[in-house]
Amino acid sequence: MSKEIDPYAALRFKEFNIFLGVRFAMVFAWSMQFIVIEWQVYSMTKDPLSLGIIGLMEVIPAVGMALFAGHIVDQKEKRNLLIKCILGFSVVSFGLFMLSLPSMESEMETKNILYGIYFLVFIGGLVRAFLGPTIFSLIALIVPKRIYPNAATWSSSTWQFASVLGPALAGFSISLIGVHWSMCVIFGFSILALLLLLKIPKKPILNAKIGEPVFQSLKEGLQFVFRTKAVFGALTLDMIAVLFGGAVALLPVFAQDILQVGSEGFGILRAAPAVGASITMLGSTRFPLHRNAGKKLLWAVAGFGVCIIVFGLSPYFWVSVIALFLSGAVDGVSMIIRQTILQLKTPDNMRGRVASVNSMFVGSSNELGAFESGVTAKLMGTVTAVVFGGAMTLLTVGVTAFVSPSFRRLDLQKDIDEHEKEI
Repeated sequence: MSKEIDPYAALRFKEFNIFLGVRFAMVFAWSMQFIVIEWQVYSMTKDPLSLGIIGLMEVIPAVGMALFAGHIVDQKEKRNLLIKCILGFSVVSFGLFMLSLPSMESEMETKNILYGIYFLVFIGGLVRAFLGPTIFSLIALIVPKRIYPNAATWSSSTWQFASVLGPALAGFSISLIGVHWSMCVIFGFSILALLLLLKIPKKPILNAKIGEPVFQSLKEGLQFVFRTKAVFGALTLDMIAVLFGGAVALLPVFAQDILQVGSEGFGILRAAPAVGASITMLGSTRFPLHRNAGKKLLWAVAGFGVCIIVFGLSPYFWVSVIALFLSGAVDGVSMIIRQTILQLKTPDNMRGRVASVNSMFVGSSNELGAFESGVTAKLMGTVTAVVFGGAMTLLTVGVTAFVSPSFRRLDLQKDIDEHEKEI
């Protein structure tokens, strides 16, 4: 089998398999934790705006520290930096575990517990500012360049698979063992990630500009993103789509008040997009998406917008599940193409900074989207807010396709051929 079509190319590297285990455990814990927090906060307040505040508390430090985090990641050894990130997450998880003690609920006022949750989510945002760029940079030190597209697909697939199980288990876990012990499970997975990571040795620092002034370093990273049209176009399109299509932030409202399906139904709704994305990503290991990547990305984001509108209008549980499943399937296409663009077009010495910009554009737009959804739901009503978000996503696709013909013509095969020649 040729290397170009080998669907298991990245999995033939032992360290990459360990890395996937670390990523699975961390994403599982993080996604489960976010769902448990959402459920607990909405149960305490019955206010959709409180769900938006959760997203805002995480996105403020994640965006505020992103560029500086990217600079530090490019200057430091990646394995040890990731260890520190996981330890930071473990502290947050343990804090949430303590806040959810039954004795806390009886001894503390609801607003004080709420403030404590928001504070720990804020600390988690600081951790996340470093986590994404560190993981992105570490992948490039584990596998050779010629299989970056395959490694990006497996890494994204693992992320999505964990995102399926995390929310699904969160819903059932809340029902079976409650919020408190669900937080204990989350803490356990963070420790598992730490133990796995210790099996990966330290990696070399490929940045020749160690000690470079921070603002000069940040300027160089931003300039690269803005002058590389493929990178800038992909990030911008995904950012706006996720920002306005953040219907998942309102799922507790749909589960409890609109569809009335309880915590089990909430887990199914929350996991449906990740199930769809996982299937897409596993399929892409055999059917790569790098040819005509620009057109595929535009169609995928448009499909995402349509699915969000259908979900918002649906009064039926299983129609809502299918709409979310399909939204995840097309979002998986978007994620794979974006990650492939970043891996192929980013120089080794600035991966941390570019990944930080990516986290500002795309990763943090999830939380900003949660805040936007919470605010619009408060002002317009929940259903209208979701439909509005889907419509804005479709408008974004139309504008991007019209103003950027070069992005429509984007094809990544040339970049892959160039990396093959380096062998």
